[in-house]
Amino acid sequence: MTDLTLGQSPVHAALDFFDDQHPPAGDFLRDVLTGLAATPKSIPPVYFYDAAGSALFDQITGLPEYYVTRTELALLDRIGPELADLAGPGAVVIEPGSGSSVKIRKLLDALDSPAGYVGLDISGEHLIAACEELARDYPDLHTGAICADFTTGLSLDHLPLPQGRRILFFPGSTIGNFEPDAARDVLAGFRQGMRAGDAILIGADRVKSPATLEAAYDDAQGVTAAFNLNLVDRINAELKGTLDPSQLKHVSVWNADKSRIEMHLEALEPQKFEVGGQAFSLARGERIHTENSHKFTPESFQTLARSAGFDVLRSWSDPAELFSLHWLEPNAKA
Repeated sequence: MTDLTLGQSPVHAALDFFDDQHPPAGDFLRDVLTGLAATPKSIPPVYFYDAAGSALFDQITGLPEYYVTRTELALLDRIGPELADLAGPGAVVIEPGSGSSVKIRKLLDALDSPAGYVGLDISGEHLIAACEELARDYPDLHTGAICADFTTGLSLDHLPLPQGRRILFFPGSTIGNFEPDAARDVLAGFRQGMRAGDAILIGADRVKSPATLEAAYDDAQGVTAAFNLNLVDRINAELKGTLDPSQLKHVSVWNADKSRIEMHLEALEPQKFEVGGQAFSLARGERIHTENSHKFTPESFQTLARSAGFDVLRSWSDPAELFSLHWLEPNAKA
């Protein structure tokens, strides 16, 4: 069921439309209980981002060890004229998982008279606030919002979008948070919602020295550790948990076989605890796996893109080859 509110509604007056597709909310308790009962234990990373977790992640993006955000922003600055040529005039930018307003503004400012912007996110309150702010700052831009889960694909044909080439903007290293099969499914879902001539501008973090990667996910100030441990605070506060965070430590490790950084919480001492009335235990040294961040070589990313029905038309990287942006277009044969 879709609720489409058009025009200057009293609720979202700054937006040209708001399309609420009523995405199902995650079940925090169910997912945590399932993950803690598994071997090895794990918790889905989507639950990092309560208010405190989101604020900590904002701090992470500015840390000296965390190269991703500043490298991507510099890259967007450098390739702006090329992006304008590739997109052409009057493009409509669609951002699944609407993220940093700094990044989307860099792209919109680089393009030639963009006609529209659509933010898409599962969190309606955050989404509307971000899109309304953008609409006020870009009054000539046709701006809308879609409350939906982008991992289930894109549904755009019913929307009152301007005519123009549609450019999906998927920055950061979000694609790396998915397992390889799931990453392919996400891109294939984007592909199904695109027309011939549409494109994706997507960020992908690159394989590099393990020392650089591990430092980026375990900074000297301990902000990433606090971000990881905030998950325990949230479980204790919201799910009647009794985990002792002082007996857990943040661990960041490079898994060369799977080409990914893994984040874990490791027990310093044995402990017994409850979540939602269910009993669990951790042995000393046992870990709870909380996040993966897969890294790519140019070849491995091209293989992923092609498997989802895309051609990689252009790729750019910074001089140190830390991070890449890629321009993908649907393969007519897919």
